[in-house]
Amino acid sequence: MNRWLVPLLAAGVLVALLAGACLYTVDEREQVVITRFGRPIRTVKEPGLHFKQPFVDDVNVFNRQVLAWDGSPDQVPTSDKKYIFVDTFARWRIVDPLRFFQSVHDERGAQLRLDDIIDGATRDVISQNTLVEVVRNTNRTLPRDEESSGIEIEIPDVKLGRDALARQIYDKASEKVQDAFGLELLDVQIKRINYVQEVRQKVFERMISERKRIAELFRSQGQRNLQEIAGLKDKELKRIQSEAYYKAQQIRGKADAEAARIYARAYGQDGEFYQFTETLKALRDTVEGENTLLLTTDSDFLKYLKRLAPRR
Repeated sequence: MNRWLVPLLAAGVLVALLAGACLYTVDEREQVVITRFGRPIRTVKEPGLHFKQPFVDDVNVFNRQVLAWDGSPDQVPTSDKKYIFVDTFARWRIVDPLRFFQSVHDERGAQLRLDDIIDGATRDVISQNTLVEVVRNTNRTLPRDEESSGIEIEIPDVKLGRDALARQIYDKASEKVQDAFGLELLDVQIKRINYVQEVRQKVFERMISERKRIAELFRSQGQRNLQEIAGLKDKELKRIQSEAYYKAQQIRGKADAEAARIYARAYGQDGEFYQFTETLKALRDTVEGENTLLLTTDSDFLKYLKRLAPRR
């Protein structure tokens, strides 16, 4: 029994090696190009177990899924001479693995080709359009500035817009890659746009000056509203004061009339007594303090003083 164990094990190992050399599997997410001595002989896209000639056929596996391409920011001038950095990204997939293998060989080669093609299409499209076309999509107004302060910011009309330019970049690049490299470009989008460093500071300064101008308009409107409110306040205050003065004068007039009536009635009851009390009040006001009073013999003061003087 031990005599046959070693040959059986050797035969099993040989069969396993032959099976590994003859069989290969294709995943649902993969597609394969079989090459013999470096020359492609067939393409396999069906998932499952497949056969190949051992030791002479090589299996080149390619991804069937959607792949990403992420470009680097490129400095591009617009048609109105604004220098900006444009950063794009794209999605692509391999649709013809044989042509893909023959043209770019692998994904790294495809990425390098896409760098040249998409960057070139981006430069062509951006350089033919103005900055506002690259930045904006529609002619949407700015309600915050217009409604809050009545300030209108003039912005050039958008004829195409950012999405339309991205579509143009996609069309230009897609024409060059599908037939030539066996891959399909699914989408191209503009990820980020920014000014170059030399222009960015000037743009910031212009934005700051514009914000300051709008702030000054706000302040001037606030001062005008303040003056209007202050004028209304003064007008209302004068109206209230005049009405109060009018009512006070009415009350004072009624009080004076009532006092005059009481005085008149008092005069009618005892005129001599009233004259006497009023003379005393006048005398008190006259000789107040250290004043000296000289009276004639026919003075009313002297007449009433004689009445008040004690009799001897």
